[in-house]
Amino acid sequence: MDGIMESAATGVMNSLLAKLAKLLGEDYQMQRGMRREVAFLKDELSSMNALLQRLADTEVLDPLTKEWRNQVREMTYDIEDCVDGYMRQQHYEPKRLDGVMGFFLGYVQKVKELVARSEITEQMKGLRARIVEVGHRRKRYKIDSAVDPCSTSVVSVDRRLPALYADLGSLVGISGPRDELIKLVDDGGQGMKVVSIVGSGGLGKTTLANQVFRNIREQFDCQAFVSLSQNPDLMMIFRTILSQVKKDECDDTSSCDKEQLINELRDFLKDKRYFIVIDDIWSIQVWKIIKCALPENACGSRIIVTTRIGTVAKSCSFPHHDLAYELRMLNEDDSKRLFFRRVFGSEDKCPDHLKDVSIEIIRKCGGLPLAIITLASLLTTKSYVRAEWVEVCSSIGSGLEKNWDVQEMNMILSLSYNNLPHHLKTCFLYLSMFPEDYVIKRDYLVRRWVAEGFISVHGGRNSEDEGECYFNELINRSLIQPVDFQDDGRVYACRVHDMILDLIVCKAVEENFVTILNERKQILVSQGKVHRLSLNHHGQENVAAYSMVGTHVRSLNIFRYSEQMPALSCFGALRVLDLDGNENLGSCYLEDVGKLFQLRYLRIKASDITTLPEQLGDLKFLVILDLLNCPGLTELPASIVKLQRLKWLVVNRVRLPNEVGNMQALEFVSLIVVDYTTSITMLQELGSLTKLRTLGMDWRISVQHKDKKAYADNFVSSVSKLGRSNLRCLRLISPWSLDFLLDSWSPVPHLLQELGIKGWYLSKIPVWMTSLANLTSLDIEVKVRQETLQILGEFHALLYLKLYSNAADPNGRCLIVSNNGFQCLKKLTFVSWVNLMFEEGAMPMLETLDFQIIVHEVQNSYGIGDLDLGIRYLSALRTLTVYIHCQGAGIEEVEAVEAAIQIGCSMLPSQPKPALHRFGVAEMVKDEAGAQKQGHEEDKKQLSTPAWFFFNKSAPQDGQDTTLNPGLVRLPESSSCIE
Repeated sequence: MDGIMESAATGVMNSLLAKLAKLLGEDYQMQRGMRREVAFLKDELSSMNALLQRLADTEVLDPLTKEWRNQVREMTYDIEDCVDGYMRQQHYEPKRLDGVMGFFLGYVQKVKELVARSEITEQMKGLRARIVEVGHRRKRYKIDSAVDPCSTSVVSVDRRLPALYADLGSLVGISGPRDELIKLVDDGGQGMKVVSIVGSGGLGKTTLANQVFRNIREQFDCQAFVSLSQNPDLMMIFRTILSQVKKDECDDTSSCDKEQLINELRDFLKDKRYFIVIDDIWSIQVWKIIKCALPENACGSRIIVTTRIGTVAKSCSFPHHDLAYELRMLNEDDSKRLFFRRVFGSEDKCPDHLKDVSIEIIRKCGGLPLAIITLASLLTTKSYVRAEWVEVCSSIGSGLEKNWDVQEMNMILSLSYNNLPHHLKTCFLYLSMFPEDYVIKRDYLVRRWVAEGFISVHGGRNSEDEGECYFNELINRSLIQPVDFQDDGRVYACRVHDMILDLIVCKAVEENFVTILNERKQILVSQGKVHRLSLNHHGQENVAAYSMVGTHVRSLNIFRYSEQMPALSCFGALRVLDLDGNENLGSCYLEDVGKLFQLRYLRIKASDITTLPEQLGDLKFLVILDLLNCPGLTELPASIVKLQRLKWLVVNRVRLPNEVGNMQALEFVSLIVVDYTTSITMLQELGSLTKLRTLGMDWRISVQHKDKKAYADNFVSSVSKLGRSNLRCLRLISPWSLDFLLDSWSPVPHLLQELGIKGWYLSKIPVWMTSLANLTSLDIEVKVRQETLQILGEFHALLYLKLYSNAADPNGRCLIVSNNGFQCLKKLTFVSWVNLMFEEGAMPMLETLDFQIIVHEVQNSYGIGDLDLGIRYLSALRTLTVYIHCQGAGIEEVEAVEAAIQIGCSMLPSQPKPALHRFGVAEMVKDEAGAQKQGHEEDKKQLSTPAWFFFNKSAPQDGQDTTLNPGLVRLPESSSCIE
């Protein structure tokens, strides 16, 4: 799976060609005639693949070419099914019995093989005939001319024109962003400044830029506003800028070349204060050329660029890359105002019977102005019959509504899709498999892409890292929305805007890439066979449909299980099986899973699953097994050790059988249990998994266990071996003592980059840990003293630190972070019954700080007057969250601490606004009734939910230590836990 095996553009052509090449190798013994047929197939398909790749670069195909392309793609699926059957037959080795019965069964088996071989030979002949006919059709209808670069294309109308001429009175929610952007652009500085506006298509970037342009253009000597296409004519762009800035002075430039135009622009603008808007830039390369014509001067010139792509925005911004203004979605109030104004003239004119469905339509628009305007325009053509409005609301996200306004919106949104490279188009279309508003976790999505064969590995990265690059690029292009982040700033999960989902559902169905059966009982399927099936509705009337389409389905997503579901044996061609959110799914449904010979990915999310069949070991091609959301599952079948291609084993507190050393392809294993039933042999075999990069373990060996030392020694030995091979991430949790970690380790697992030790407070930082030169992330529970901070401060590569601590001694109630440590640390989370103070120069790279303050301890140690926690010294700080413990303190002391924090933040370059949360207000000192009452009201105002809920957002898992010292609370767990 190192290259792209399947794509929306070419189907399974790449996978098929790889298999045909393998068949022609020495490992397969074929008859001469069969080998000749295979060679012919490979040569013909290679030629067709080259044309498919060229067709993929053409945005609009004529119907004849599109039909030919679709036929070739469908044919590749049929040929691969045939080749898979042949390869399976070659690998199949039935068990041999001794004696007469063995001889008889062997004879019968040989007859079956001859019959099967004859059938495959006939299939190959039929496929050869199809390929020949497709080749003739290619010549007969001159398909190659469809990608002739000299062929003419229709010039479309610029759909940004309405935004350029929009009246201010018709705009909603524009004044705030406009004023912010004017302040950013017009700051009085004399140096050149380039400000970028970045956001998704349809968000109003052009409208905003135009409003700023209209407001301040008179302050400049000359102005220009130009809009670009995805493949701009730069000569025309330069001529347009020149004509606008020169006005009546413009000479005839029709005969000038690009260099002459650039020079003329530079000469004219070099001593002028100019203001130019470059609307809709799609690439850094185009900006670099345009920038050549815009000289940097000291006249206070300003440039605004708009783009949908984050990296382009940062590249354009000058003199600092942070001069990128991210345009947000409209808030709820502005969304309502825009919608109701467009449909009814004002909100109070909306009929009562349409209010609830209107609110739901607005919600589905998600604050996207283009979507709101489009749906509002559509609804103006409808009557006030509620059923019609409900129908429109239901169609959002399904790709069903056909209307000129909707098609116009999709054309605008399609620009971002058309600009994607082939591999990202495939990954993006794949998101149509998920229902609307579905939160998609990054790692889960990347594994799905890997299993489907969409990932091509480059530059020494593994498939998971490459897939994350794909994921980040879709976010960078504003095509998917981040909804959760990890401690290190990486996006943990995303969702697809309903309007974007509507677009990709249309395209995926049109390309026969995905077939959807949703809760509205509408099956969306193009002509041809079903290859990917997403099921979110299971009525009795659909049973026949399942059986009809199941034969060729390669990817099946079941979001809601019912008893009407056909057996898994009906889906014999499956590569990907995802049983998501199926609470009633029982173990019996999985009895036929061993028959899914081609299965590469299996994910089960079901609370009733307690066992897995032994047939699981028959899935020879399985790469990913995700059982994270099967809480009732505690053990894996012994046959799992036969899965020699398995790379990801994603589980939640299950026990591994012996002989795991056979699973040499494993790269990810988490979270496994080690307890008194675990054999020491299994721990020893873990050390032989040299490809393992991530390991998560729930350690349940108590201090009373008679063999605790043997378990500990073998664990340390295995981790040390893995740390010299590929182990990058280790997570260890335990309700029992982990003091054996304090012993010396030899050799040290020096490749570790992420380390988590939770559930048991270590008495100190182990000596071996100080040798982890590559450690970037540490999440640990340890008794913190002043020397502990000094030791951790010398971890030179450390970027992210989560530190949970009890006070080591009664006198160490305040710790000082000095200026000689933590030189690279970007984020610190510190939870302890101890206060922190910072010296000047401390943590120079720290951007995010979460910590606690115990007010009465600060009062006892330093007093309240002129309190300085040193926050003002954290020069790079951008985000600050402080949990203020008020027990034993008065309202004046609490307010003084909060004031000191606010003052410290105001002195920082970024002037972050701190998030302050009070706890223990009920236990504050009652100086006077009014103050106490004020404290209670403040507590209710800031925390509407109980403190224990805020700090423990997820329920504790089995084996996780949840005992906390009085007054000591845990910060919310990050989403960076292993999955």
